[in-house]
Amino acid sequence: MTRTILEVHALQTVPPSCLNRDDTGTPKTAVYGGVRRARVSSQSWKRATRQGFHDLLDPSELGVRTRRVAELLAERIRKLDGSIEQGDAWTLAAETIQTATGSKIEVPKRQSGRNGEGGGSAAPESKYLMFLSAHQLDGLAEMAVKAHGSGNKDYFKDKAVKDQAKRIANARHSVDIALFGRMIADATDINVDAAAQVAHAISVHRVDNESDYYTAVDDYKEREDDDQGAGMIGTVEFNSATLYRYAAVDVDLLRRNLGKGLREDEPLTEPVRRAVEAFIQSFLTSLPTGKINTFGNHTLPDAVVVKLRDSRPISLVAAFEEPCQADPETGGHTRQAAEALVSYLTEVEAGYGVGHGDPAWVLRVGRNTEALTRVGAGLPLPDLIAAVGAEVARRQDEA
Repeated sequence: MTRTILEVHALQTVPPSCLNRDDTGTPKTAVYGGVRRARVSSQSWKRATRQGFHDLLDPSELGVRTRRVAELLAERIRKLDGSIEQGDAWTLAAETIQTATGSKIEVPKRQSGRNGEGGGSAAPESKYLMFLSAHQLDGLAEMAVKAHGSGNKDYFKDKAVKDQAKRIANARHSVDIALFGRMIADATDINVDAAAQVAHAISVHRVDNESDYYTAVDDYKEREDDDQGAGMIGTVEFNSATLYRYAAVDVDLLRRNLGKGLREDEPLTEPVRRAVEAFIQSFLTSLPTGKINTFGNHTLPDAVVVKLRDSRPISLVAAFEEPCQADPETGGHTRQAAEALVSYLTEVEAGYGVGHGDPAWVLRVGRNTEALTRVGAGLPLPDLIAAVGAEVARRQDEA
């Protein structure tokens, strides 16, 4: 059976920065090809991508991942029925979510004392992050209000009600849930397999972390007898890198996750097209915000290759297993990385007999990325996104 797999490959240079750090504040690294590389975790860039969706999609198409899900649902409950007091709404929300997901929703121990003193001033929370779409929260809020109006304390013990609550929590998934998946430990049957896979971004060359020693001046030290020392001193670790970034989306799984979508007045292919276009744009233009105020490292990829495959995804990271080495006089990694990327892409597709006829689109910036012209004609990002979206819709329409 022919599949539709979307691949996004990108080369992005990042000047001194600390995009993603470990528990000691050190920029993350990894050993690949026998040398240490700069690394940005997939979790970090997936969150940046999800955050980017808020500028591209209607809030009704997105979800919220939080442990404070009872508060979130209680707000909706009180919008539907303002006569329900906040404390009652929290209790009602907790019971509704527990019915739908099997997860315990309780006041955290660290805040349980506040209830005793303030008579219910702390909201219950789930024990782990809960990812629900806007439409799922709306549906559960309507059920909660109905339960409140019934006056039946055993409302949620009815099997039909339990089944309905689970169906609400497992239908009309948002774009972010459909792409990045969801795990509910207490109700694995309503888990959602992620359609998107994002690799840890790694530098195409060797990297050594560096340390910046800094001082901060006390602006109020004006008198001659004031000491001349700094107001504070500190260090921050950083590195700079040319990163290879890669992501793949199983478009067929994305379509199954989205189902018929959220709107009745649009073609079935439209939710998938919109999700794919949003993913490409947000993945390419988003940036993790670690230490962004310190370094201002707002860059965009110089080289992008987008492919649609009909078999399986192929990462091109092996093009950089042997690290790029900058010329000691002229420097620069992008040209060598672009040539290595295109060379490996051509050879791996020829070697395995794949990729022939698979559509590819290219976005490139600067003379150092001329090698990409061997893959496809360059397009500006809006045109590239529209072209990929149209091809995805065409394939889904024929499926």
